[in-house]
Amino acid sequence: MRFLKASKVVLILQGRYAGKKAVIVKNYDEGTQSRPYPHAVVAGIEEYPRKITKAMGAKRIAKRSKVKTFIKVVNYNHLMPTRYNLDIDLKQVVSAESFKEPSQRVTAKKAVRKLFEERYNSGKNRWFFTKLAF
Repeated sequence: MRFLKASKVVLILQGRYAGKKAVIVKNYDEGTQSRPYPHAVVAGIEEYPRKITKAMGAKRIAKRSKVKTFIKVVNYNHLMPTRYNLDIDLKQVVSAESFKEPSQRVTAKKAVRKLFEERYNSGKNRWFFTKLAF
């Protein structure tokens, strides 16, 4: 589908991460040999950063600003696109090889987490880092 491109923010609709926001890293409109259906590699937020107030100290703010991430291959049927884009380049961090070995998956998730936390702390893309209210 032409609108499901890399760096598009999507909502996961089914499964363990249903209702979570994610970013498309790479899309496969035609499918692949192993997955013969249209799908996308996504990186998303499993646990969102918590609310911060003025009264909180630096240590508490740092703890509440943590983000837990996930990477996953998702069928297009289970994605809902949003109007938002996230201009973070995740292609070097997450690739098809990231899913072959569990240790590679862990390192990829850590790298994504670092990028997401940097973006959150810079104050950009506020909507992406807020929990979906439904």
